[in-house]
Amino acid sequence: MKVSWKPGTLVYPAPAVLVSCGNAKESNLLTVAWTGTICTNPAMLSVSIRPERHSYGMIKANMQFTVNLTTASMARATDLCGVKSGAECDKWELSGLTPYPGVGVECPAVLESPLSIECRVKTIIPLGSHDMFIAEVVNVLADERWMESDTGRFRLDKAGLMSYAHGAYYAQGEQLGTFGYSVKKKK
Repeated sequence: MKVSWKPGTLVYPAPAVLVSCGNAKESNLLTVAWTGTICTNPAMLSVSIRPERHSYGMIKANMQFTVNLTTASMARATDLCGVKSGAECDKWELSGLTPYPGVGVECPAVLESPLSIECRVKTIIPLGSHDMFIAEVVNVLADERWMESDTGRFRLDKAGLMSYAHGAYYAQGEQLGTFGYSVKKKK
């Protein structure tokens, strides 16, 4: 039996990412759970951010940002970057995270992140409480610790990714299958 509940955005779990923004002179970090893939070719993604957030202005001014995936070991820093304002403190210093020079964009990536996705904003869509930044992926920085030298495969599944669900952070769980396993013929 199901009961009706108030309308809400309960598509969980969601990735808990750190969005780095700004440029080489001034940068900031922002925790975002409302992000997602929107296109394969060209590679595009979106992040939704409240206009009153300090990072919003930096992203709008520079029209670029980097989505940094987070891990269980980054949970405390990720939470801190979501509750503190970059207008009042240096989140890089406070979180203990390390800025890494961007390659395809001017803003830094997070060194501790297993995967940093550099993006250029294509359009901004005002939606209400949040504006959606639709961006093209221009480069991906992958931590070489998660690369298999013999196959060249990137083992993001081994990095200990973190997700966010209804007010709490969770470590990624066990693998249940792979794409297409439900229809794969048994040997």
